[in-house]
Amino acid sequence: MLRDVSMMDIRTKLLGTEISFPVGIAPTGFHQLAWPDGEKSTARAAKAMNTCYIASTYSTCTLEEISAAAPGGLQWFQLYIHRNRAVSQQLVQRAEALGFQGLVLTADLPYTGKRRDDVRNGFRLPPHMKVKNLEGAFEGDDCSEYGLPPNSLDPSVTWNDIYWLRSLTHLPIIIKGILTKEDAELAVRHGVQGIIVSNHGGRQLDGGPATIDALVEVVEAVQGRAEVYLDGGIRKGSDVLKALALGAKCVFIGRPALWGLAYKGEEGLREVLRILQDEFRLSMALAGCASVSEIGRHLVQFSKL
Repeated sequence: MLRDVSMMDIRTKLLGTEISFPVGIAPTGFHQLAWPDGEKSTARAAKAMNTCYIASTYSTCTLEEISAAAPGGLQWFQLYIHRNRAVSQQLVQRAEALGFQGLVLTADLPYTGKRRDDVRNGFRLPPHMKVKNLEGAFEGDDCSEYGLPPNSLDPSVTWNDIYWLRSLTHLPIIIKGILTKEDAELAVRHGVQGIIVSNHGGRQLDGGPATIDALVEVVEAVQGRAEVYLDGGIRKGSDVLKALALGAKCVFIGRPALWGLAYKGEEGLREVLRILQDEFRLSMALAGCASVSEIGRHLVQFSKL
């Protein structure tokens, strides 16, 4: 208490690029389900708020459309590796050519988890919506699983495929879906520049840990050799503060971004980001931190998490 918090600096950097505050937009699919302009609105909102947007392989807009919607914005591309490796290779090379600045490999989806709500609701993409980045890649196939053929993902992906991706691109590689110190160590050993502690929104393996609980052991294993981020469960500015106190460099939001889009497109998502930004600034001030660099483990009592 009684620290000067009259001037607040909530900026941080992702792999050397400055963002306005430590909340980015996690990769989620099918944004046109929430708003007609889909991922183009998401990209514009992220640029307007000067933060990072991770565009999903399963976007309903092409990489080209996303890039053109927010020229100069900080954008990373999230990759699922498909059995048809040529398709994945082309996606990586398209992203790099368009100016995306990071490649995010999702590690926790060799197969799609059993999403019981989707099964119960008989979810299928509406016929006028397409997984635009993969349009034409699976012509004539049964595209009944989230707009793609069942089992089109490659379940044989291993850590050695990091080296394959390295051979395709100069982009920094960030791995998403890490929840243990053992996997964090392997990630660093295989040369990734960033780790996103993520349980895929709780939609893959039932009973997996909350990401805030997994964060501490990942950070301790990494020992500063890569940047560590977190997604999942971020709903308030104080959640952002807790994650940073436990060692995350930045957090990413999934569902809240979609809620903002569903409310009012780009404007709605900007409002979601503004609310989190204001709440984070206030939480920092009330915790006696005038800059992000002052946030540390001393702010958190584990017994009260």
